[in-house]
Amino acid sequence: MTDATTAPILHHARVVGAGATPERWLLVLHGIYGSGRNWGTIARRLVEARPEWGVLLVDLRNHGGSHGFSGPHTLAAAAGDVDRMVESLNFHAAAVMGHSFGGKVALMYAQHHADGGLRQVWVMDSTPAVREPEGSAWKMINVIRALPPEFASRAEAVAGLVAAGYPEGLGQWMAINLEPVDGKYRWRVDFDVLEEMLRDFFRTDLWETVVRPPAGTEIHFVKATQSSTLDDESMHRVQAAGTANGRVHLHLVEGGHWINTDNPEAVLALLRDNLP
Repeated sequence: MTDATTAPILHHARVVGAGATPERWLLVLHGIYGSGRNWGTIARRLVEARPEWGVLLVDLRNHGGSHGFSGPHTLAAAAGDVDRMVESLNFHAAAVMGHSFGGKVALMYAQHHADGGLRQVWVMDSTPAVREPEGSAWKMINVIRALPPEFASRAEAVAGLVAAGYPEGLGQWMAINLEPVDGKYRWRVDFDVLEEMLRDFFRTDLWETVVRPPAGTEIHFVKATQSSTLDDESMHRVQAAGTANGRVHLHLVEGGHWINTDNPEAVLALLRDNLP
């Protein structure tokens, strides 16, 4: 196991408005198979509208430019990575937003910050609940394992995913995770590590953070109307928590699970109008 003092720092990119000096920072944590740049367009438009805010687009472990992290590959480890990154940058994060897998990392990160400094947590189409491993992200692991280890082109990899039943757009998005090696294309992510991360996502219960948010912290859940990630039972529990503590809010956004591409205008409006 890598010692915390020698562990790599997560790859990240700062987004600020033209000529602006941000007073507050929003951390953005992507979902499984993604990277910080998935949220780049929304981030750029947000800082234009709210120049007092800066956005830090983070690549979680084993994603994007963040590699070389040792196990265990858990939500707690991923949240710890974010902690170390923020400490290394010597600035304070006033809000954190996470999509899907990143949403649960955001809730875990909030557990580490009960000092009142974290103003808001945004959980984008994710759940604090324990679930059986399921869904397209989970199935993707075995689909990838059944494909050849390398491809002549990105298009060949996309064709393999389409043949397995995935939409072409999703196949093209997954192909971002390919890198050229000796004239071929290979996956740059370790799918065994991703499986470990997803297993921990499904088995981790974070309802306590929702029922009792850290002092001074609001939690905003955003449910995509065409997604079952936050199911009816969990949605009702979120609403009940909000009624009880007054600091948990539920927003519905039209679209599927990838709300940053399905309905970016609605996501942008929520952040623009509700960030403190």
